[in-house]
Amino acid sequence: MRVILAVGTTRTAEIEGISAAGADPDAMVHTPSADAEIVAYGEPIRAPVVPVSPTGCPTPALVTRAVRDLVGFDVTVVDAGLAEPTGAPTVTVGARTGGDVREADPVPTAPGAFAAAREFGRALPDDEVYLGESIPGGTTTALGVQAALGERSAGGEGAGVSSSLPENPVERKREAVAEGLAASGLEEGDLSGDPRAALRRMGDPVLAVVAGTAMGCLDTDTAVTLAGGTQLATVAAVLRHAGVEERLNLSTTSFVAEDPSVDLDALAEAFDLSVTVTNPEFDGREHPAFEGYVAGEAKEGVGMGGALALADSVGVPMADVRERVVERYRALPLDD
Repeated sequence: MRVILAVGTTRTAEIEGISAAGADPDAMVHTPSADAEIVAYGEPIRAPVVPVSPTGCPTPALVTRAVRDLVGFDVTVVDAGLAEPTGAPTVTVGARTGGDVREADPVPTAPGAFAAAREFGRALPDDEVYLGESIPGGTTTALGVQAALGERSAGGEGAGVSSSLPENPVERKREAVAEGLAASGLEEGDLSGDPRAALRRMGDPVLAVVAGTAMGCLDTDTAVTLAGGTQLATVAAVLRHAGVEERLNLSTTSFVAEDPSVDLDALAEAFDLSVTVTNPEFDGREHPAFEGYVAGEAKEGVGMGGALALADSVGVPMADVRERVVERYRALPLDD
């Protein structure tokens, strides 16, 4: 069993109020690098921060690492456009840091990164892989890709994407997407059937890398689980527009499934997804490792939903996962 973690950055995260994937904007740029290190080593090694939200909610990487301790899966980290280096070993596919989605051409490396990631996926020796991501601001760029493909209404009455914030800043995301479409001279749906162009003009490098890797795995009959929330559902949209017809599985958390701002069932139906939802039962646990999630922060990321589903599938009790999360939390250098 292997978890592929694509980590990268987009300047879209610099839009005020878009993301809670970091204590402040200066720390946020280090979040993907630190997430990779936590999953690989259990704590940041080179990154100067521990990813927490402005209120102190810890990164989902902590949960993914806790499950790894209990289950024991392999991890491969892909540099999908990091702005700051990571101490975790990485695979490189030519992705570069993404620009602001409001620009005309924010991800010029997306088509090449997609192609290289597809070759990487084809070369993997595994029978089954879980694909996760870490990129602050990634739900806004996911909404941009949905719009470019003509799929933004797939979320039903909701936003089409979730949020790392308790209150989804839907209007701010929609405004950013509208500015991006205008800058690129596009109307919604103009890039239907052209997913690489949609990734380049309205997306981010992580979406390109995850979609390319998934397509390469499917080329060689490797089973793929999209380990995440609405960003990974958007990867499914990219794959469908690229002509992929194979079965696609999405494993996410109850926090995403219960988000009132998005209709996960509508997304699953639109993109023909088989969805697994796992509840880690953080409710009622008076500990900072859990309280932020219960309040609606983070919700998903760094493969957390896939890791929890994997733990559940092999019979690991959620109580054991929570206990290990607390142990990992105590070991983090949060006071440095």
